Amino acid sequence: MKEINEQRLTGERALFMARDLEIKNCIFADGESPLKESRNIHIENSSFQWKYPLWYSKNVTVKNSAVFEMGRAGIWYTDNVSFEDVLFEAPKGFRRCDGIKLNHVNFLNADETLWHCNNIEMNNVSAKGNYFAMDSKNIKIDGFNLAGNYSFDGCENVEVHNAKMISKDAFWNCKNVTVYDSYICGEYIGWNSENVTFVNCTIESNQGLCYMKNVTLKNCRLLNTDLAFEYVSDIDAEITTKVISIKNPISGRIKAIGVEELIFDDPAIDKNATELVFKDNK
Repeated sequence: MKEINEQRLTGERALFMARDLEIKNCIFADGESPLKESRNIHIENSSFQWKYPLWYSKNVTVKNSAVFEMGRAGIWYTDNVSFEDVLFEAPKGFRRCDGIKLNHVNFLNADETLWHCNNIEMNNVSAKGNYFAMDSKNIKIDGFNLAGNYSFDGCENVEVHNAKMISKDAFWNCKNVTVYDSYICGEYIGWNSENVTFVNCTIESNQGLCYMKNVTLKNCRLLNTDLAFEYVSDIDAEITTKVISIKNPISGRIKAIGVEELIFDDPAIDKNATELVFKDNK
């Protein structure tokens, strides 16, 4: 592979249609779309400081590098891309990509990042920003910190391990989500989703887990959580804490230490369709 080393690259499409390159210790300064339509590119110890660095590219690895704030809308329509040990300051980072690997990546402004993407692997990723990972599919995550609302809206086939999320409206309109060993805090978690499982998780939510189908909680804590399970069918919930309030569940089984308030105020709901088991309801 040809090597480009210690260069400051400027101007629009500086390396347009580049092939089989190793780029090291370089600065992509002002100039849009420097690597548009590139193939088989390895980038190391470099920085992207302007817009649209990787569009319509394939087979790209980026290591020990940085994407500056103006590197916005940076990786779109690009397949088989790997980022490792990268500081990512720009919003709208990935869109309509297939085959993404993120390892030790810090998204300082993750607004509208990872939209409409497919086949994503994330390990030890941190992000701050709203609308993270909207309408993406086939996602596997291990080690994830997020501060930002409306995350994972419309996603399918998601597996999350060891996450900490402060996120209002997380996992809305989703299908096939499993979350293990994680902490999630935010209002209205999970609305309009189906086939959602939480295992050994701590959840804190106002009106969380409502308007859902086929919801499973295994060994989970619901802290400071009220009006839960409204209009939810096929519940299988094992909760190891008291719940502030449960409202109008449609069907299934809820087992908890107790509930402070149980609300059935919709006459169309059959109370007997949900088995309620409370150890201590004092």
